[in-house]
Amino acid sequence: MSACPTPDPHALRMLAFQAGDADSFDRLLEEHRGMVIGYIARIVRDRWVAEELAQEVFLRVCRVRNYQPTAKFRTWLFRIATNVALNWVRDQRAEAGVLRLDAEPRAIRPYELRSRVRSIEECLVEGSTRREVRSAVESLPERQRTAVVMHKYMDMEYRDIARQLNCSVPALKSLLFRTYALLRRQLAHLNSQA
Repeated sequence: MSACPTPDPHALRMLAFQAGDADSFDRLLEEHRGMVIGYIARIVRDRWVAEELAQEVFLRVCRVRNYQPTAKFRTWLFRIATNVALNWVRDQRAEAGVLRLDAEPRAIRPYELRSRVRSIEECLVEGSTRREVRSAVESLPERQRTAVVMHKYMDMEYRDIARQLNCSVPALKSLLFRTYALLRRQLAHLNSQA
C-alpha cells in the first residue's frame, strides 16, 4: 500500500496567500528571500543587483493568480528566479555596447553604500581554495554556471534543474559531466597542494 505524499508546506502557504492570507506570503518571503538573493547573486555576480532582482521575483510570485502546486514550491520559485536572473544577464549584454549619455559612470554610485554585514557565503569563501573554486565556477558560461549552482549549491534534483533549463535529464547530466571535468582540469593544481 503506497503512502500519500506529504504536502509541500510552502505550496500550502502559497495557496493560503491566494485565498487571502497575507501572513502566509510574509512567511514565504521570510523563508526564501535569503536563498533567492544568494542564488541570483551567483548568476549575476552582484549582490546589490541580486537584491533588486529578488524583489522582482517576489513581486511576480505575489501577482500570480492561478498558482497550481504541480511541482515543489521551491522548484517553482527558483524557476522564476532563474528566468529573472538570466533575463537581466541578457539585457546587460545587449546594453554593454550602448553608451547612454544620461547614465552616471558605473564606478560612481552616490548614495549607495555597500552593506558591512557579511553574508554566510562570504564567510564560507574566506579560504583561498574556496575563492579559487568560486572564481572558476563564476567564469563558466551562464548555462553551465546556472546548472552547477542549482546542482551543487541549491541541491536541486536533476529533473527540476532540467525543467528549469528546458532540456532533458540526459542532456543535463552530459552538461554537468563536461562542466565538472572542465572545473577539475582548471583546479587540478589544488590537488598538488594538499
